[in-house]
Amino acid sequence: MKKIRIQKVLSEYGIASRRKAEEMLKSKLVAVNGKIAQIGDKIDLQQDKIYVAGKPIEIDKKKYYLMLYKPRGFISTMRDEFGRKCVANLVRDIPARVYPVGRLDKDSEGLLLMTNDGDFSNGILHPSKEIEKKYRVTVKPKITEDQLIKLSSITKIDEYKIKPAKINVLKIAEDRTVLEFIIKEGKNRQIRKMCEQAGLKVARLKRIAIGNLKLGMLQPGKWREILPQEIKMLLKK
Repeated sequence: MKKIRIQKVLSEYGIASRRKAEEMLKSKLVAVNGKIAQIGDKIDLQQDKIYVAGKPIEIDKKKYYLMLYKPRGFISTMRDEFGRKCVANLVRDIPARVYPVGRLDKDSEGLLLMTNDGDFSNGILHPSKEIEKKYRVTVKPKITEDQLIKLSSITKIDEYKIKPAKINVLKIAEDRTVLEFIIKEGKNRQIRKMCEQAGLKVARLKRIAIGNLKLGMLQPGKWREILPQEIKMLLKK
């Protein structure tokens, strides 16, 4: 069997992100057959045994691709030192360590992809793919025309440059407005920070689609596997 670089194995099989894997290797936390591994070392998955922080790692060669409805109140990590609810609790019945592709903040809800395939994750997150993410956002108070123009023209949050979002008004009530945001990036709390710049407060934020994948009738806290043809369409560009 062809040998594979250790950092690629750790990433592709969901043990750690590529960057985290390299940090672990630099910190001498990874061993192969009892010997400390170095960045660039190659291993044979059929014969070699991997240890992380002294614990053996079992490589599950089956790849999993999930779409989860993350409820509000859950954080997009697999563990939390403060005891907060994690999305890991919602996918315990998967016989492999899957991890989130990107994230949704604690107070947001909706579509979150999860996998143990590092190449798939990198393909979704790479800026060159420009995969559209669609959100349904309720803001307060009732939006003005000036605020809508402001939202649509924002090109910078914090120190980051961003591409203008496509924004559609779905519903206007006396004290709130429901908007549809379509963005191709995913900076930390991007939509919330954009709304703050425009003088609006986000009351509810729900991601309803990523590329061709739609949340549909999936219920909060539930997941389903992504079909092979859906994966192909998602990574088509």
